[in-house]
Amino acid sequence: MLAEIRSLNEECGVFGIWGHENASQITYYGLHALQHRGQEGAGIVTTDGETLKPVKGEGLVNEVFTPEKLAKMAGTGAIGHVRYATAGGSGIENVQPLLFNSTTGSLAISHNGNLVNANHLKDHLERQGSIFQTTSDTEVLAHLIKRSGYENFEEKIKNALSLLKGAFACAILTEKAMYIALDPNGLRPLSIGKLGDAWLVASETCAFDIVGAEFVRAVEPGEFIIVDKEGMRVERFAYPNERSICTMEYVYFSRPDSDIDGINVHTARKRLGKQLAKEVQIDADVVTGVPDSSISAAIGYSEESGIPYELGLIKNRYVGRTFIQPSQDLREQGVKMKLSPVRQVVDGKRVIMVDDSIVRGTTSRRIVKLLKEAGATEVHVVISSPPIKNPCFYGIDTSTSGELIAANNTVEEMREQIGADSLTFLSVDGMVQNIGRTDPGSKCGHCLACFTGEYPTDIYPDTVLPHQKEFS
Repeated sequence: MLAEIRSLNEECGVFGIWGHENASQITYYGLHALQHRGQEGAGIVTTDGETLKPVKGEGLVNEVFTPEKLAKMAGTGAIGHVRYATAGGSGIENVQPLLFNSTTGSLAISHNGNLVNANHLKDHLERQGSIFQTTSDTEVLAHLIKRSGYENFEEKIKNALSLLKGAFACAILTEKAMYIALDPNGLRPLSIGKLGDAWLVASETCAFDIVGAEFVRAVEPGEFIIVDKEGMRVERFAYPNERSICTMEYVYFSRPDSDIDGINVHTARKRLGKQLAKEVQIDADVVTGVPDSSISAAIGYSEESGIPYELGLIKNRYVGRTFIQPSQDLREQGVKMKLSPVRQVVDGKRVIMVDDSIVRGTTSRRIVKLLKEAGATEVHVVISSPPIKNPCFYGIDTSTSGELIAANNTVEEMREQIGADSLTFLSVDGMVQNIGRTDPGSKCGHCLACFTGEYPTDIYPDTVLPHQKEFS
């Protein structure tokens, strides 16, 4: 059965540490900070210099790990992972880090992203005798490493990485070292940190803050970083291509307290909100944002427009994101459980509702209905990104074009479907310019494929979207 089509979904988060006596505990807290990037599975693999020890399971970080389990994971190196089940299928076998044992040494892999040539590589490897144990494209990398003709293990990894196409931010752990790599386009965020003498890697800088680590720098596209008892050294497995970081990391996915390539996410979102207010003038009484990812943009819209910002929607902190629900009925009920309108704020008011994106339209329709049921006389929906018209092949679980509301409807038709009094999207130029990555010399570009249909890599004919992969 094909995976249920869902709304925007970050896929996963990666964390790693080398050279700390409490590696498993530090990784546990790091994964907590990255929980928003994956809520259906979590895992940690540690090394004590002799063996790799895994603990993983389905569920939230605090459900998978107990103090007793962490206490048994002695070691000074560790990598961890949080994920959603749509990246390759559900089941414990697909929860990362994936661990591979052999007589020549073990390795564990944590991977954020999606390989567009995974099927092509998998077919080739199976013809050579490989037997795959999971439906995750991450396993392809392990087979490529083990089958590489190079004698030196680091060269094996670099050779394997050079064969991958698509988005991949990886942390690889062996008994003696941790390896870090980012795809040549830098499609996913990845950063290096320092905690005392220990080196850290994380999908977002907010994970460094929670463990008391210092941000050092972002991993550059095509870099291959080795961390072992000798310290950290930097090599390359590929020349960098034009930088194409996922724009939705700034718009929606990353935590507001994270920095991506020196740009604070909250600050960028405020600028997007301000730009929205410049691009569209609406006569209204109050501005509110959809918690949590749209609050920053709503504050920016309010500041620029002069219309007061209010908490018109309250989020129930004990309900997960609505796209986790396995059926449409449960998703719609999940929206009602997750968000509650503040009647005293919106009753009798013309409301501007700021949101970060519209994918299928289901959630937007329900929120507009909630606000009007609470007494709002008008609900004007403004979106701090352009219409999403194209699927993502790089690890974001957007729907097929047939399921994307913007791919099949005009803005006016979308407005009618969600029941809003008006609907406005931010322009592509307005989004790019206000995120702040505009220095021509910085080589810091955007992936805009979901908005424009222009993909930064070749797309293979047999590429399978993350949500199209079969559940096991």
